[in-house]
Amino acid sequence: MMELVNQQEYQALVNQISNTYEVGRQRAAQAVNTHLVNTYWEIGQYIVEFEQRGALRAAYGKRLLEQLATDLTIRYGKGFSRSNLNHMRSLYITYPICETLSHKLGWSHYVELLKTDDPLERSFYEKQAINERWNVRELKRQKKSSLFLRLAASKDKDGILQLAKQGQQVAKPDDIIRDPYVLDFLKIPEPHHYTESELESRIIEHLQHFLLELGKGFAFIGRQYRITLGNRHHYVDLVFYHRILKCFVLIDLKREEAGYEDVGQMNMYLGYFENEENTEGDNPPIGIVLAKEKDELLIQYAMHNVSSQLFVSKYQLYLPNKEELRAVIEETLDE
Repeated sequence: MMELVNQQEYQALVNQISNTYEVGRQRAAQAVNTHLVNTYWEIGQYIVEFEQRGALRAAYGKRLLEQLATDLTIRYGKGFSRSNLNHMRSLYITYPICETLSHKLGWSHYVELLKTDDPLERSFYEKQAINERWNVRELKRQKKSSLFLRLAASKDKDGILQLAKQGQQVAKPDDIIRDPYVLDFLKIPEPHHYTESELESRIIEHLQHFLLELGKGFAFIGRQYRITLGNRHHYVDLVFYHRILKCFVLIDLKREEAGYEDVGQMNMYLGYFENEENTEGDNPPIGIVLAKEKDELLIQYAMHNVSSQLFVSKYQLYLPNKEELRAVIEETLDE
């Protein structure tokens, strides 16, 4: 490199060009993605309108898609399988107004969303994928874990409709709480006599999946976070910071049932963090006792006059029963 070039200024130039290029490349990819989704929507429109002018029989539509797939594949190669053409058709039927399609979601997102028949459930996952910037893999994971059904099962009719319309909004502590938390990604077989230490270690090994289960806004701070009171050491299993709520989130793991002593211990942790760890601008910390089982009545009394920032939730190591959750939601909506 020429001696006349100031190294610091040159490096700044390289960084400036790199940043501009990366932003431009992302915008270009987003623009291509938006045009691709809109193009597939138009193709779906052409197919539906053509079908409506012909025989309205299922066999007719199937033969039409098969013939289109053959002819368009000969002309363009990949991208026009019968399955993909059927997705384009479904896209137009499900989203009859093109402007309702989000430029923040790709074609693969919409293919995954179209697999969900229930409009409320589909709307939730669409909004949540936009809000939390899920990639397709994360979207599949959240659908598989029945996130909408788990959140909706604890809400009233208005809450369910709002959840479907806006996604999960985070404005107060209980907005980040889930009950149960689904930890199937830990791959702990049942029955298996694991220890709390093993449970914690597996969560750390699968931290990315655990953060996805926790939801938007969580940043990992540490494990076995030591606090000292009266020359005695205590350890919080997992500590996070929530960027949106601007507070620490403490999680204490329990292998079996949560007891009243676990509530008292977490309440102590919350008091310590609020007085010793919080800095200017931090809100009061949130505590979650995460246990395999809980006695609702016992927990109710144990939490009498205890901080409203403290929650006791269950976790499960397997995927939830979707039909049972749907039945609860349908009953609520019928009311």
